[in-house]
Formats: sequence, structure tokens, C-alpha cells
Amino acid sequence: SPGGPEDVRVHAVARLMLAGFIDHIQVSWVKLGSRLSQLILESGADDFGGTLMNESISRSAGATHGEWMKPEEFVRLIRELHRTPARRATDYTVLERY
Repeated sequence: SPGGPEDVRVHAVARLMLAGFIDHIQVSWVKLGSRLSQLILESGADDFGGTLMNESISRSAGATHGEWMKPEEFVRLIRELHRTPARRATDYTVLERY
């Protein structure tokens, strides 16, 4: 089930095993919540994801963490990890740093 230590391990191992093949690993805050997502960012993921509009798949599967978060909240959560938040394009080109 989502939300346990196995989520952290999967992301950390993925970062190690996929290095050189996949450059970015995104954490799903919608499925895991903001605190566990922060922990996963510290364990290998480098993308906090984004706001989903009319998200229904995760909700139908039992996710309870929501589909929308204020941009300021993303910035706060990322800065708490002493990282620089940035808005990016789909190809990971940085469009704006916060």
C-alpha cells in the first residue's frame, strides 16, 4: 500500500539502478502526501510533480492526499529541504526559479 518505507526504498533504488538511463524521477505527492514526498525527494527523486486538474484515477484507487496544492506550498515544501524550487517544461528546461 502507498505510504510506507517501501516507497522510499523503491525511489532510492530506482535512482541508483536507472542512473544514466533515466535522468529524473518524480514523486507523486497526490498518492503519498507532502511529508512522505519530501522524504522521497531526499532519497533519490528530483521532481515533486505538480498540480493535477480533475484527477480521478488516484482518488478512485483510494488516494486521500488531494489533487491540488497552492504553488506557494510547493515552494515551501521544497525550500524546507534546502533545495531551490523551479517551474519546468516537460523536457525539464527550467522556466523559472523561486
